[in-house]
Amino acid sequence: MVTRRTVLGMLGSALIGGAARAADRDNEPEFLRPWLRAGQVPPLPDRLPMRPRIINMKELGRVPGEYGGTVRTIIGSARDIRYMTVYGYSRLVGYDDRLSLHADILEDFKAENDTVFTFTLREGHRWSDGAPFTADDFRYWWEDVILNKELTPGGGALELRPHGNLPRFEVLDEVTVRYSWDRPNPNFLPSLAGPLPLVIYGPGHYLKQFHKKYQDDFRMSALMKENRVKKWADLHIKMALASRPNNPELPTLDPWRNRTAPPADQFIFERNPFFHRVDENGRQLPYIDKFVLNVSSSSIIAAKAGAGESDLQATGLDFSDYTFLKEAEKRFPVKVDLWKLARGSRLALLPNLNCADPAWRSLFHDVRFRRALSLAIDRHEINMVAFYGLGTASADTVLPESPLFKPEYADAWIDFDPQQANALLDELGLEKRDDNGIRLLPDGRAAEITVETPGESTLDTDVLELITDHWRKVGIALYTRTSQRDIFRSRAMAGSIMMSIWYGLDNGVATADMYPGQLAPTVDDQMQWPLWGMYYLSGGTQGTAPDIPEVTELVTLLNRWGDTAQHQERADIWHRMLSIYTQQVFSIGLINGTLTPLLRSARLQNMPGKALYGFDPTCYLGIYLPDTFWLKGEV
Repeated sequence: MVTRRTVLGMLGSALIGGAARAADRDNEPEFLRPWLRAGQVPPLPDRLPMRPRIINMKELGRVPGEYGGTVRTIIGSARDIRYMTVYGYSRLVGYDDRLSLHADILEDFKAENDTVFTFTLREGHRWSDGAPFTADDFRYWWEDVILNKELTPGGGALELRPHGNLPRFEVLDEVTVRYSWDRPNPNFLPSLAGPLPLVIYGPGHYLKQFHKKYQDDFRMSALMKENRVKKWADLHIKMALASRPNNPELPTLDPWRNRTAPPADQFIFERNPFFHRVDENGRQLPYIDKFVLNVSSSSIIAAKAGAGESDLQATGLDFSDYTFLKEAEKRFPVKVDLWKLARGSRLALLPNLNCADPAWRSLFHDVRFRRALSLAIDRHEINMVAFYGLGTASADTVLPESPLFKPEYADAWIDFDPQQANALLDELGLEKRDDNGIRLLPDGRAAEITVETPGESTLDTDVLELITDHWRKVGIALYTRTSQRDIFRSRAMAGSIMMSIWYGLDNGVATADMYPGQLAPTVDDQMQWPLWGMYYLSGGTQGTAPDIPEVTELVTLLNRWGDTAQHQERADIWHRMLSIYTQQVFSIGLINGTLTPLLRSARLQNMPGKALYGFDPTCYLGIYLPDTFWLKGEV
């Protein structure tokens, strides 16, 4: 008789003999031994899927690790426990460090012309509470969440209905599901691999208690009262939210699970006993037992990290903190590395093309004005003063690490040329100036641009001080206004913001098979065209339609990208969109290729010394698999 233990033992050759010797070496984490003795969890062979995902450390250039230890990190608010779902990077399909897709939670996937997607689960895979993870978890989410109008009033995520209609969903057997569209959906797999992945499954065995279809009215009322919600749908949404794991009882497939209910000043994440990855020696990942997230003020994260209060710190640090953090290496057993930011620009100026002021909106709509503002900026000075010359002057576009990179995109309208900038401004009819040398608008007002910032980094204001001097030389006055992020966003959507300073493109290392939505108005938090983004996001029911031909063309190209299964055609569309975006200067990029510090304990192993750092698609630390990091003995 072939048992689960036999099958796992037979993995010896694939695991380089490690799993076959598991009984001799005893690969159980010490952290779980009390649970094992109490019978609260089964032994390792019965916790793993029949065919776990094998992470070969040597192939990755890493060292197989040892179990144990606690890693401390600092977060700026309780909301930031969401970073753990990004760092853990457990996805149906995920990117590797070369940005190629592979099966992760899934054992296998098959895509046919980007219209039919068949997913095969790992037999014997379990949720963190030990319940089976099967096709029923996809069925539950499809039938009882997505198709439920109270839980999903909008009809489902746009990634599921790119052409208006939801796919056909089928359960083929206990471990196989299929999604089918009549037209291609090339963004389906990338949307499952991102930092905030498209959700298409959930722990139905747990969530049914919060669903009116499965719970009696009396018990549902009690649960709603206990959780302070007025609608059963709000209760289900609250208890099911995986991207911000506030609910310690919610089963997960991540490497660590939250064990602390908010509100709290400290959140503890413990290893998932049923995590699906192992190393080549049969040791179940993650190596690290616990993450402790200490809540602090965002403004003092760097100070606390430099004072030895963090074992792994990526968020809350900026390049301006590097010197201070390097000094901490002399006082504490920590190391500070510099990773390259994967954004299109570390900072970008975003003229609000939906500005409520008609005179300024007319100017911002004229490409000559946007180009003049860009040409008037001395990026070399910004690079030297703010980034010690370590960045690269560039438009807001993809980095050289992207296969889509072309120098013409990076070089578009970035030369420091005040003479050409003045000529363009004169051509626009702004040749008249006041006694202070500031140009006058056609209505007689001074050409004064207020650039708004959420005030989360002194870098914003430092750079704006430099640009203030640059623009004054061509007759444009710049003033800075700082506000909180929520106010900042709401003002932009209302058209109250003239211009903002923010990050550039989220994904500076895109491939042709990644969604190019960042180059067109697609969401309402794009600061250069929030109302146009709202129009796209709402299917034309809210916001306003673009009225600049080049923006309309970007939307048309985006829709074409979403309707083709041909890689080369997708690449051609990306290039056309990048060309339009950079030539039209819809965002004024400044410097990219900048570096950001990451602090780690000197004991922490397998964390790269150099890597790309960004939200999408690298998921901050995610694609470098923090479940493979481990703590070496005292140094």
